[in-house]
Amino acid sequence: MEQLLYYVWKHKLFPLKPLRTTQGEPVEIIDTGLQNMHAGPDFFNAKIKINGVTWVGNVEIHERASDWTRHGHHTDKNYDSVILHVASEIDAEVTRTDGRLIPQLELHCPPEICRNYERLLRDVPYPPCRDTIGKMTALQIHSWLSTLQTERFEGKTRQIEQYLSANGNDWESAFFIILSRNFGFGANSDAFELWAKQIPLYAVNKHRDNLFQIEAFFFGQAGLLEELPTDEYTKSLITEYTYLKHKFDLRPSAECRWRFLRLRPGNFPHIRIAQLACLYHRSQGLLSQLTEVDTLKQLRDLLKGGTSEYWLTHYTFGNPVPPQPKTLSLSSIDLLVINTVVPFLYAFGKHKSDESLYNRANRLLEELKPENNYITRMWKECGIEAAHAGDSQALIQLKKQYCDTKKCLFCRIGYEYLRQTTASSQ
Repeated sequence: MEQLLYYVWKHKLFPLKPLRTTQGEPVEIIDTGLQNMHAGPDFFNAKIKINGVTWVGNVEIHERASDWTRHGHHTDKNYDSVILHVASEIDAEVTRTDGRLIPQLELHCPPEICRNYERLLRDVPYPPCRDTIGKMTALQIHSWLSTLQTERFEGKTRQIEQYLSANGNDWESAFFIILSRNFGFGANSDAFELWAKQIPLYAVNKHRDNLFQIEAFFFGQAGLLEELPTDEYTKSLITEYTYLKHKFDLRPSAECRWRFLRLRPGNFPHIRIAQLACLYHRSQGLLSQLTEVDTLKQLRDLLKGGTSEYWLTHYTFGNPVPPQPKTLSLSSIDLLVINTVVPFLYAFGKHKSDESLYNRANRLLEELKPENNYITRMWKECGIEAAHAGDSQALIQLKKQYCDTKKCLFCRIGYEYLRQTTASSQ
């Protein structure tokens, strides 16, 4: 309920007068302040008139006044700047570190807002705010989607920074891991990430001009060269990997759990690894190339890839099939652009303070068609249709980071729901 009280305070969803402190002094809320999402008082730079005197400072909010002492604020100098303490239940006095009393205001969440918020959390069908969407303007929706898109790629940038930290700030290694993860296309993403972390790129780079040796590295580290049945090509790979394993002291991954169930043959791990090997073989400094190309067509051509000749007639080792090229589909390539290239453009742009990389990332998202998945289809049924990939990424962010986690109080649609339902109930 404390989060709901923050919401009520932030949006002034309470009678603005007459308000009085627990000491009977009149209170006028001029500005509720800026909500603080980190450590420290809940709202910064509020402007409040108490007994005719205007104060500018911070506001702290609790469900009970005694929480002030329970949380140790009475001994924390960071809270000495609090000019007003707000609580639903005033059950204790609150003081600064020097013992001076802090004015308190008893504030209750209006009953209709409590009812509407509970309805928002429990109602079906999903999402419960769906009827509100049609009452919002196109500008409101567009503004919220723009914010969500930025949030999503800021989050992906932080993930990239974690990969960089774990790989000695080597951008190529971090890029290879994330690209490999996305080559798993959901079903094998975790296995591909584990596998990529076991690929010694420093060693592979010494043999980058030889596709056969790259395949030996890749399939050997994936633990796929221990399979049966085998053929002459598989035996040659095993022999080559045995040599490379001894030369570079390699350790095949024992944790990769490759999934085949319900996968189309074109999505089998063998094909995806063969495609990665071919892509790695054809490119020198893949990340650099991807960040330098100007057009979506150039990106697609670069990622289209292919495989060695063996895989034209195989989906797994030793089981020949009629010849068929194993290039990535356009939809798969576009997913790699959305989930790998664009986030790296954001992250690299932030690293280099290069605004042109941000702009290129945004331009790519606007050129790409929106993703077609259960999340975008759900929002389309609710009245929000994605115009491009940037919108679909925003809608994924909305579903996963707000709806699924019930952060309705931080969502602009949730705000409109509460505001509209509250107004209609009055």
